[in-house]
Amino acid sequence: MRVIYNDGLDPFFNLAAEEYLLENGATDYFMVWRNAKSVIIGKNQNAYGEINAEFCEKNGISIVRRLTGGGAVFHDPGNVNFTFITDAEEGESINFYPFMEKITAALSEFGIEARANGRNDIEADGFKISGNAQCVYNCRDGRKRLLHHGTLLFSADMASLAGALNPKKEKLESKGIKSVRSRVANISKMEGYRGPDSAEEFACALVEKCAEGAVTRITPEEAAAIGDMAERKYSAWEWNFGESPRFSDSAVARFPFGTVEITYTARKGIIEEIKIQGDFFATGDIFLLERGLAGTSLEKKELLSAFSDVNKYIHGASAEDIANMF
Repeated sequence: MRVIYNDGLDPFFNLAAEEYLLENGATDYFMVWRNAKSVIIGKNQNAYGEINAEFCEKNGISIVRRLTGGGAVFHDPGNVNFTFITDAEEGESINFYPFMEKITAALSEFGIEARANGRNDIEADGFKISGNAQCVYNCRDGRKRLLHHGTLLFSADMASLAGALNPKKEKLESKGIKSVRSRVANISKMEGYRGPDSAEEFACALVEKCAEGAVTRITPEEAAAIGDMAERKYSAWEWNFGESPRFSDSAVARFPFGTVEITYTARKGIIEEIKIQGDFFATGDIFLLERGLAGTSLEKKELLSAFSDVNKYIHGASAEDIANMF
């Protein structure tokens, strides 16, 4: 098994690193890593239904889709992540416990008596401290590889966690997989914890306790290939938002020029149908505006472009006013 301590905080790079090692690696891996502020959503989730987009934008929180299923999780430098990669046998089913047991054994050496609970969580003192996810990955050369990864809340910013994972769901209907919210706690604040004070030191200590050999780093050659994948895929709107299942949403906003209500249906982040209503003064046929919006992606820059001449249809409105409603 190759053991990797990855000290970079770029969430796009770090998620790409997992896929690179799955596709190109010929051995087992154990990697410990941390991310800058980000929400990591499950492969089958609707990004729009899992996050508070306004909060994330204001607080510089990135959104990244991962390869595994399950629910959305918040990452920041106070959250320590671990990844196991092994070969998978034909027909092998998902099994969390062998990997989670390795982590609970390591936590016991820090004074934390933790246990696997439910489908994919690790708990201590009645609080969730770790969420885990897993998938079988089909390599291009026909091999099957198993990816297991999880989080360890060490000193995460709980206010940001709560704010980022608090979508405004009242009027959103989605067929994406929903996250299950649990009571969570930081390891560093738990009674009985004896270990390093910082998340970085804890990550280093964790990799040493779980290592079955020398600890290595990602090589410059690997970093170049991973960086390319991060740019092409993991930082792309098409992967992070464009993979979202079909959903419907609506929003109402009051402006000096009147009230605007928007109801729309989108699939893979692309508007299929939209209806714009309100008590504003129309200066053009709203139907023409609605028809022109079909096929527009729910990216901020694309919405701003699509509504660039909205004042021709809604007196006093600006592109920024209407685009911010999505």
